[in-house]
Amino acid sequence: MADIEQYLKVPRTVDELGVPAAMVQDLTLRRALFEGRTSTLRLSQSLCVNPVVMTEVVEELRELRYIEVHGLEGRDYQLGLTDFGREVAGERMRLCRFAGAVPVPLESYRQVVLAQKVSSEVSLDLMANAFADLVVNQELLDELGPALLAEGAMFLYGPPGTGKTSIAERLIRIHDDPVFIPRCVEVDSQVITVFDPIVHVPIEPQPEDIDPRWVLCRRPCIIAGGELTASMLDLTHEVTNGIYLAPLQMQANNGIFVIDDFGRQSLTPEQLLNRWIVPLDRRVDYLSLSYGVKFQIPFDCKVVFSTNLQPSSLGDEAFFRRIQNKILVPSITDEEFDTVLGRAAERFGVTIEPGAAAYLRRISREQGDGDLRPYLPIEVCKILKAVCTYRREPLVLSPSTIDAVARVYFTHARAMSDERAAAMEHAPAAGGGRRPPAADTGPADDDHGAEEARAELLALAQAAASRPTGSGGSIDLDRVQDTAGPPPARKLSDRRPADDAAPRPTPRRVAPPKAPGAAPTGGPPPKIF
Repeated sequence: MADIEQYLKVPRTVDELGVPAAMVQDLTLRRALFEGRTSTLRLSQSLCVNPVVMTEVVEELRELRYIEVHGLEGRDYQLGLTDFGREVAGERMRLCRFAGAVPVPLESYRQVVLAQKVSSEVSLDLMANAFADLVVNQELLDELGPALLAEGAMFLYGPPGTGKTSIAERLIRIHDDPVFIPRCVEVDSQVITVFDPIVHVPIEPQPEDIDPRWVLCRRPCIIAGGELTASMLDLTHEVTNGIYLAPLQMQANNGIFVIDDFGRQSLTPEQLLNRWIVPLDRRVDYLSLSYGVKFQIPFDCKVVFSTNLQPSSLGDEAFFRRIQNKILVPSITDEEFDTVLGRAAERFGVTIEPGAAAYLRRISREQGDGDLRPYLPIEVCKILKAVCTYRREPLVLSPSTIDAVARVYFTHARAMSDERAAAMEHAPAAGGGRRPPAADTGPADDDHGAEEARAELLALAQAAASRPTGSGGSIDLDRVQDTAGPPPARKLSDRRPADDAAPRPTPRRVAPPKAPGAAPTGGPPPKIF
């Protein structure tokens, strides 16, 4: 704290803010335009500066006739923009619409980040306390501890559902000391917003003797998954507002940056690692403004890659050489599975019958992943609660309720294959109608019937081909051949003149064979569609 006290003390003058005075005046004008009738105290709170500094800025703007005093409430001046000041504020708004906290200088940001490097020791007790709400074996904890102390990135890999993301989220618990996060940083009179209430957790109450442009927070832990793009790792220029958004690694400084589902991003693993070769090695990163100004910032975040893909599919040997700490998160044992199930049952108010845990393990191996993974007991309890609520039954985990859960949770690829095979057996025939049930008439009768059908369809096709063009109708010879099977080969010399004049035969309707002993029925035979 003593090393950064000079950068965190409350400024008493405009010069001590460390940013151009014109930027402070522009922010004040835009803020006054937003608020309409305002005061010195409200402006100082909105811009996160000391009231003494804001009084100095207001006096300068009064001399320029941009602001006028409407009255005094206690010791607080009531202010408003003059017509000239409103015109100037409108011009400033066209350049930049930001009217928030006054940014801190880039050099102050650098020094504060470097002074807040992780220095806490990692021990067995700390690791056990950090992962107390997870079922993690001691061997895995002994691998995670040294990886946290070592420099460079960490690579967690293993099958889906083994808890890699949960482990990565809890790594930040090892460090319980808070850090200061700037609201904004100034670079070449441009504003870069850093503090984000979504990812930074402030500690209440905030210290009163600290520059309000800094926020005391827990060490950040930012998680990005498949939605991560290359643009998120560089400054984002918001043209409509005229400001820049800090990249994710800048927001994660002094904390942990988890890249979940590594390998499923739009950018390839090689592109991601190439982007961070210099930051991971030298602990600095280089960013550029939209008009080409490049600057350096510290890169002081622990990068954790988490994936369920095969490591060989993500990169070659040179790729993984740059990631020193590679940790396998495997499936769990029977005892660990039962422990997870007991905790999940207690959380959801589920009663476990004797033998239900062993039955669930067997179902998981037979119908699920083939092994035991810690995600399953929680999912089972969630679905069990829905099933029992629907049936108006007590929340009891038994073999019968496990079967009910398994029917809706696991996919049934084997059943789909059986249904598809059965559908193929009863599929419509190629000629468009449903196949009649096969009668047990012997192979000779089957061959004879096929020959008759082939001869009739061939005659029908020949008659259609010999008809004049205007007679209407058409027969697809290829389709006929596919339907009736390949016709017997004929040479052109075998064709007789009578073939062209042959009358068009009438197709026979084939009735399904009658069951033995069935009574005769009247009327025409049923059509086969």
